[in-house]
Amino acid sequence: MYGEGDAAVHALRGIDVGFATGAFTAIMGPSGSGKSTLMHCLAGLDSVTDGQIMIGDVDITRLNDKQLTLLRRERVGFIFQAFNLLPTLTAEQNIRLPLEIAGRQADQILFDQVIDTVGLRDRLKHKPSELSGGQQQRVAVARALISKPQVIFADEPTGNLDSRSGAEVLAFLRRSVRELGQTIVMVTHDPVAASYADHVVFLRDGLLVSELAEPTPQRVLDTLMALEA
Repeated sequence: MYGEGDAAVHALRGIDVGFATGAFTAIMGPSGSGKSTLMHCLAGLDSVTDGQIMIGDVDITRLNDKQLTLLRRERVGFIFQAFNLLPTLTAEQNIRLPLEIAGRQADQILFDQVIDTVGLRDRLKHKPSELSGGQQQRVAVARALISKPQVIFADEPTGNLDSRSGAEVLAFLRRSVRELGQTIVMVTHDPVAASYADHVVFLRDGLLVSELAEPTPQRVLDTLMALEA
């Protein structure tokens, strides 16, 4: 909830939802439905006024700022629409950066597996300005995967990409779930992007109003149109 009294806005209202380990889940809904707020709360970026949020066996609503920072560093990965790469670093340096900040060494076997999964073997020495948008987002995907987080939160990860590059990134996310056992929760407005997920949850006015297993673009679009009718 934001604000007080007559100005209070309930961004999320009584949502009870679980996200399966080793699965790819998409969050969808009309503009203002609360989907980005839900993801930010799940990731510990926003605080909730009531309820619990569990990542594994940890209730993150009980953590202080320092504990939340540590949890996000060790258990959570992020992929943003804007890539968020450091322009002075190479692709490999950007990928390894979260581990270096945490004072950890990369698992070389996992590193090689991730690099091959996202198809960046011949681009590791390139800086972001030398990469296409799709390649930059694949660097961001690899950066999120390399620390072996319990869950990756992706916020409109293909929003700045053309359809071909977006399809490449979504395919890599799909492969990371199948081949690396990764858990991914993605906010998207795109029915095609959502069709790469195993499961889609739909919000409207801060409420969980529908769920869809084995989504196709048409089934997702039909559900969205019904919500906005």
